[in-house]
Amino acid sequence: MKILLLSDTESLYLWDYYRPGRLDGIDLIISCGDLDPDYLSFLVTMGRAPVFYVHGNHDGKYERRPPEGCTCIEDTVVEFKGLRILGLGGSPVYSGGPHQYTEKEMRKRIRSLWWKLRRSKGVDIVVTHCPARGYGDDEDRPHRGFEAFLPLLDQYKPKYLVHGHVHMNYGVDRERILHRGETTIINAYERYLLTLPEETHEVS
Repeated sequence: MKILLLSDTESLYLWDYYRPGRLDGIDLIISCGDLDPDYLSFLVTMGRAPVFYVHGNHDGKYERRPPEGCTCIEDTVVEFKGLRILGLGGSPVYSGGPHQYTEKEMRKRIRSLWWKLRRSKGVDIVVTHCPARGYGDDEDRPHRGFEAFLPLLDQYKPKYLVHGHVHMNYGVDRERILHRGETTIINAYERYLLTLPEETHEVS
């Protein structure tokens, strides 16, 4: 299975300079936030893959004009070809804008998902906008990761956490892929192609 991960900046390769066939073979597209809704609508139209998304801290316009043909997965667990996928968008509070949360608010969002996680018997991919604290985040207030994500990873041990928010060009030697226990953490900035062997997405 091939999953195209996107976040924060529209890929010129996939939009301005798009050529037919560039989305061939993609099974699923996941947006980690802060992308133009027209961009996501374009991708779901030009490709054959569904688009799942969460909100970034700059996605206030989604309330007025959501991406057409795409599926918001905020605060729920969805299944796609055997993969259990959980969405938790937003960033830490820093300006009072939309889709900003305190640690307490994020913990409450996660606690409210306990029945959905129990019913799905866990989760394979956690999709967030902000990274987990200590795993690809920064020290400034807007870009600090959520500590609330760490117990979620430790308890449910998803195969992947994918996020955006912290741009890969914010500093030198920034790592796109990190690990915490059994979870691989991927910064989806601009675009990243995640290829899963068939056996990795069979739910027992």
